Amino acid sequence: MNSLLGLIIQIINLYQFVLIIYIIATWLVSFNIINTSNRFVYSVMKTLYRLCEPSLRYIRQFLPSFGSIDISPIIVYLLLWFL
Repeated sequence: MNSLLGLIIQIINLYQFVLIIYIIATWLVSFNIINTSNRFVYSVMKTLYRLCEPSLRYIRQFLPSFGSIDISPIIVYLLLWFL
């Protein structure tokens, strides 16, 4: 039981790390520092999108619109942190 709890905690920590990488990568793409026409960057962004977007999409359903500001990654990160 104790090892199962440790495994779940490690998976949550790994997902938090992936979420932070996704946030930083989307900022870099938005500011045109990295370009998604590069095949490696595109494949990394596609993988990060597939990992992070389902949880972010679920949170976005309940959040009001803040214009162009998306706070769903912050909400997901805080929810994972409180677990």
